[in-house]
Amino acid sequence: NAQVILHRYCKHDDRVGGPQFRNRKGRGHFRGHMHSQPVRQRLRGGPVGGFGPGPRSRLEDEDGDVTMSDGQDGVPQRRFNPYGRPNRRDGRFDRDKRGGEGGFMGYRSAGGSGALGDIPYGKKYDKKWLLTALQNLCPLPFSPIHYSTEGQKVQFYLDDATSANALCKLTRRITDTEGYKVVVFMNPCPPPSFLQSDLKEQDLEHLKQCMSKRFDRSKQYLNLSSIRTDPALISQNIEVILNRRTCMQAVIKIIEENVPELACLNLSNNKLYKLDDLAELVNKAPNIKTLNLSHNELKSERELDKVKGLKLTELWLDRNPLCDHFKDQSTYISAIRERFPRLLKLDGHDLPAPIGFDVETGTTIPPCKGSYFGSDEIKEFILRFLQQYYSVYDSGDRQPLLDAYHEAACFSLSLPFSMHNPSRSSLGDYHKDSRNIKKVKDPATRFRLLKHNRLNVVAFLNELPKTQHDTASFSVDVNTYTQTLLAFTVSGVFKESMHYRPAKTFCKVLTTLLCLVNDELFVRNATTEEIRRAFAAPAPTPSSSPVPTLSASQLEMLSAFSQKSEMNLEWSQKCLQHSEWDFSRAVQIFTELKVKLNRCICRGV
Repeated sequence: NAQVILHRYCKHDDRVGGPQFRNRKGRGHFRGHMHSQPVRQRLRGGPVGGFGPGPRSRLEDEDGDVTMSDGQDGVPQRRFNPYGRPNRRDGRFDRDKRGGEGGFMGYRSAGGSGALGDIPYGKKYDKKWLLTALQNLCPLPFSPIHYSTEGQKVQFYLDDATSANALCKLTRRITDTEGYKVVVFMNPCPPPSFLQSDLKEQDLEHLKQCMSKRFDRSKQYLNLSSIRTDPALISQNIEVILNRRTCMQAVIKIIEENVPELACLNLSNNKLYKLDDLAELVNKAPNIKTLNLSHNELKSERELDKVKGLKLTELWLDRNPLCDHFKDQSTYISAIRERFPRLLKLDGHDLPAPIGFDVETGTTIPPCKGSYFGSDEIKEFILRFLQQYYSVYDSGDRQPLLDAYHEAACFSLSLPFSMHNPSRSSLGDYHKDSRNIKKVKDPATRFRLLKHNRLNVVAFLNELPKTQHDTASFSVDVNTYTQTLLAFTVSGVFKESMHYRPAKTFCKVLTTLLCLVNDELFVRNATTEEIRRAFAAPAPTPSSSPVPTLSASQLEMLSAFSQKSEMNLEWSQKCLQHSEWDFSRAVQIFTELKVKLNRCICRGV
C-alpha cells in the first residue's frame, strides 16, 4: 500500500521531519495514492504487480547507462540498481509499537536471504569510523559487501540474515560529533546481480588469454579499452562489464598474479561511472604511473579520490562528464593535481613541474598527548582548584562559586556551528545563550550574550542544567603563566541529571588573577568513543561547599581574616593553615607578601 512505499522513500534521521510532520496525515497536495490507484507503472521486464524491475530488465544495462525515454510505450528506463527492491511480501521491518519514532522491533529475513543496509546521510562519515562503530556495538561479526554511496546515503549488502537482524537493532544508538543519531535500515533483499553473475573458471581463463594479447611487456602497458566488445570474449559469450564488482575484481586479480609491475593501464571506453572497485589497484599494482580513464561516464572528480593513492604522472580524463563542471582549464588542472600532485601530463597535455616536497612517509596524525602544566607547582594548584570548583558546580547549589570569580568577571557560552536548529537537539538548553561568532553576526547581540560581573555569571551558571563531571576525563593545557596571571584550558566529559539525555563534552578557557576574571565555555555532544571511556571510575560524592568542616572558633577567625585581607574564604583558609591558625602571624605574612607583590608590579616584573 501507499504507506509502505512512502516509508521506503521517506526515511529520516533526527535532522529532518520533526514531530509535527512525523504523524501527519495526508492533506493538501501531497496526498498519498488511493487504494484503487496504481502505485507505480510496471517497468519493462518486471513482474506484474511487483515493486521493481525483473531479472531481465536489471541485466539489460548493468554498465550504468542512463536512458531518459527510450522505453516501450514511453516508460522511462532507470539506472541499474544492483540490489533491486524485493516484493513487500518477502519481508519488512515492523515499527516499534512501544512509542519509539525511529526504532524498529526487528528484521524478518526473506527465506534466509541477505539484506541491503541503508544509512541515510552516511556519505559524510569516514568509512572506517562508521564500520568500526557499528562492529563495536553489534554482538555478531558482519562483513559488508559492496560498500558504496548513492547520493548522501551509504549502502552495503549482508549475506547473513542473523547479522542483519542484529545490525538493524543498532539504529540511533551511535551519536556522531554533531550530536545526530546514526540511523541504520536493513531491508530484506535477494543477492545482488554482481554476486549472482560470477565469472566461471573457464570464463576467467578466456579473460586471462584476452588480457595477455592486449599486454605489451616491453612497455608494461595493458590496453583494456572497450574490453566488453572484444571479439575473443564475445565469441565465447562472455560479458565483461567493469562496472560489475566481480568483473573488476577478476581483472585486478589477473593483474596482481601476472603483471604486478604494471606501469600503464588503459580503461577507456568502458562506460565506467564509479571507481569504487578500482581502489584495490593502489595495493595490487602500486607501480602504475599512467592511467587512461577517457571516454567513460565519470560525473564527479570525487570519484578520483578512490584511486588517489596511485603515484600517477600521466592521466587521461577527456570525454567524461566531470570535465564539463570546471569554469576554466586552470581550475580543472588544479582539482586533478590536488589528488595527484606528481602529475606531469593531463589528457595528453604537458603540465608545469609540480612544486612540493617528495615525502614518502605517511602523514598520519600523531596520538593525542596528555595535559601540559609547565611545572609541578602549577599542576598541583590547578588540579586542586578544578576539584573544588566542580565539586561545587555539580552540587545542588552553585552559589558558593561567587568566591571563585573576580568582581568584574566575564563569561561566555558557545555551541558548535551547525546549519540545523540545535534547539531541537539535546543542546537546546544552551542554544539561546550561545555566542558562537560564526553564527551571531550582530555586534549588539554578541555584547548582550556576554555575562558581566560575578553576580550575573554565577546567576547564569545556576540556570544551566544540573550536571556531573568526570574529573578523570579532564585534560588541561596551560598557555600563560606569570607571577600574577594564569591562563589555561580544561576539557572533559559531563552528563546531566536527566539521564535520558546524551553525555556532552566541554572546553573551558580560564584566566585567573588569584580568582577567575574570564571564563569561556564551549559545549558539544560527546562522541560514542568519548561516552564509552567516560565515567569508568565511580564519581566522588559532590560537596556543597569548598571549605572543609571547621570548628566554631576557626570559622570565626576565617571570616575575620577574609574581611581584613579581602581574599575569598578558600585563600584565607590556606593562609591561616600555613600559619597554623595564628591570626597575627597570618596577617603579618599576608602584609609582607602584598608589599612584595606591589613592588614587583611597579618594576614591571
